[in-house]
Amino acid sequence: MKLAVVGGGSTYTPELIDGFARLRDTLPVEELVLIDPAADRLELVGGLARRIFAKQGHPGRIVTTDNVAAGVEGADAVLLQLRVGGQAARNQDETWPLECGCIGQETTGAGGLAKAMRTVPVVLDIAEQVRRSAPDAWIIDFTNPVGIVTRALLQAGHKAVGLCNVAIGFQRKFARLLDVAPEQVHLDHVGLNHLTWERGVRLGGPDGENLLPKLLAEHGDAIAEDLHMPRRIVDRLGVVPSYYLRYFYQHDAVVRELGSKPSRASEVAAMEKQLLEMYGDPALDEKPELLSKRGGAFYSEAAVALASSLLRAGSPSWSGDVQVVNTYNNGTLPFLADDAVIEVPALVDGTGATPLPVPPLEPLFAGLVANVTAYEDLALEAALRGGRDRVFAALLAHPLIGQYEYAEGLTDRLIAHNREHFAWA
Repeated sequence: MKLAVVGGGSTYTPELIDGFARLRDTLPVEELVLIDPAADRLELVGGLARRIFAKQGHPGRIVTTDNVAAGVEGADAVLLQLRVGGQAARNQDETWPLECGCIGQETTGAGGLAKAMRTVPVVLDIAEQVRRSAPDAWIIDFTNPVGIVTRALLQAGHKAVGLCNVAIGFQRKFARLLDVAPEQVHLDHVGLNHLTWERGVRLGGPDGENLLPKLLAEHGDAIAEDLHMPRRIVDRLGVVPSYYLRYFYQHDAVVRELGSKPSRASEVAAMEKQLLEMYGDPALDEKPELLSKRGGAFYSEAAVALASSLLRAGSPSWSGDVQVVNTYNNGTLPFLADDAVIEVPALVDGTGATPLPVPPLEPLFAGLVANVTAYEDLALEAALRGGRDRVFAALLAHPLIGQYEYAEGLTDRLIAHNREHFAWA
């Protein structure tokens, strides 16, 4: 089995490598290609990756290259984890929206639109190279904003599934609180990427007893603290929202908070510098503890599980398993178009991901999902076709913006900070 990772020079990558090494019986990788244009980072990450494999006795071969077409040739799956513009662009996404009194965040609001517009054309170009060099390969997208990027891939006819670590993070957290194995926990997870709610926590499968009320009663303070939300919000909702819902439920308070401290991008950039120095130590042969503060917790487990499920076709005993992924709606949420991309539990097998039925979504949540989906429609149009009017329309449609003067100011700033990435600008 051959896997390729585009964005392989990311400081995230040792987390992924560690998962491949530990879970080699689940995903027997024979060749792993790390692809990245940043040769200096790639050399450091590739060296550590080989040492991790060697320490854990993994027989697979690790190759590094800056050539996408050559790197993905013959691959069974290609994982995308790139950041167009790097942490410098992220820092801009997190700061200039604050000038207009709006959330500055890399996947939500105006910053999220800027990231989508930089990212979608690059990802589609990579995907076309995958189509030519490895036409049967699955594309697993971990590149944010995952929902918009995955929709772009699917609409262009690529074999793609989107992946986020929010659901597996909740699964592991609830498993610890319940003192059970993670695989016993089934989530009633529903929504869009970075806009989801846990409506149930069940043991043994989708028909198991819902233990969410018990979790909220016994551990509500700890759950709310992890979300950086007051417990009264969680109790009133009666569900567990993703961390990203704080940008909607506490918009003004979060804007004040973000304006009073350094950006998350600046924190991550400093952390990445330290991590890369550590990766260059020839004695380091495991992922460092500092990496856990970088983000992306349990990404490797989720990626291994998804790749394994997609590539296990042909096994006589294999009929797929259930994982939370980003894929076409196809009637799952009847108030959305079939080609909207949603994040729900799905049956994953060699044919792709098929969303499982979900109970009707309550109006309190459905309204926000419909609104953000409309924004994502316009965001993808802006990413694919460009133009100031399309940028403005997407911003005006976003529920965190929605005012003419805000949308005007944000449009000017978004274009000014991203001209080097937009051929039309």
